[in-house]
Amino acid sequence: MASSVTHNEPQHRFELQLDERLDLLEYELSSKDLALVHTEVPAARQGQGIGAQLVEAALLYAEKRRLKVVPDCPFVRSCLAEHPEYDEITKSESA
Repeated sequence: MASSVTHNEPQHRFELQLDERLDLLEYELSSKDLALVHTEVPAARQGQGIGAQLVEAALLYAEKRRLKVVPDCPFVRSCLAEHPEYDEITKSESA
């Protein structure tokens, strides 16, 4: 069941294909920001780290391109709350 996250640039999302199901994290990109807007993992597969893998891929992408992450998705915000090491690349709500 092991798979890796792929970046689907034309669709503006990070994807993880497991079995017949495609899990995803959608984003909006500007010249300076990567807004993470929606994570989709079915309820039956939640709690297995799939969403966290998608978020990690997006954060690494942002870090590499020196983009600020805008955590519009509630799931992304919860992941970031558990990983203060990404505070430097996260755009605060007051910014």
